[in-house]
Amino acid sequence: MSYRVKLNVFEGPFDLLVYLIEHARMNIYDIKISEITNQYIEYVNRMRDADINVSAEFMVLAASLLEIKSKMLLPRLAAAGDGVTELAEDPRTELVQKLLEYKKYKSVSEMLESRREACAASLAKPQEDISVYTGEPDVYLSLDVDKFKSAFEAFLVRKKRIEEIREHHKRSEKQRMTTELRMEDIRTFFMQKGDEQVDFRNLIKKKDDKYDVAVTFSSVLELMKSNKLTAEQKKLFGDIFVKPTPHLYEEAGSDNPIDGGIN
Repeated sequence: MSYRVKLNVFEGPFDLLVYLIEHARMNIYDIKISEITNQYIEYVNRMRDADINVSAEFMVLAASLLEIKSKMLLPRLAAAGDGVTELAEDPRTELVQKLLEYKKYKSVSEMLESRREACAASLAKPQEDISVYTGEPDVYLSLDVDKFKSAFEAFLVRKKRIEEIREHHKRSEKQRMTTELRMEDIRTFFMQKGDEQVDFRNLIKKKDDKYDVAVTFSSVLELMKSNKLTAEQKKLFGDIFVKPTPHLYEEAGSDNPIDGGIN
């Protein structure tokens, strides 16, 4: 099993070499090959002393560094034709190119990793069909200024009329008979009529107004609930006859016509 070195964000033999160069603050274009080679081999030996199985790629790079180091010890002048000498190629050139290429791909991989982490923390909204909103072209009104003015004035008149109707409706609703007022009307009716039984329809003021019928019926139920009225219906959907009880006149503050009749 091979061992992969991890220092900061670097892994593998090139990570170690880049780390040593940057840690020593060397110019990557002017590597002190002797110093870096010694540090690299020393680091590999420490791993081997720790019984770590060093992978072959570490040893291959170590051999390459040693080869470059030995070439650096040789004269770099080479003989050319006509007795002219020229400077041989720097043995470090190939290593520098590999290190530059490695650092470039390392930087790209780090950028892609950061993008992956950012995307992993985001939620994507499923694509929706919006053709229903984009299928029809926009409609434009071909109106001159005078026509537009007339249309706008008509809109304002209609808006004002609607507001007036709503306001009138509100006033009408407030003026409608409430259950409490209708209960007082029923009490007054029997105070004038006496204790005789009457048809429920005689208590309705506006017999063609459904609202008035409903309020009257609700008022009778409330008075029956407080034992101030009794009601009788002899058959289903038949006429309803209502009759007062002595309790109906207790809150009126006046004489009870039933008691008066007894006296």
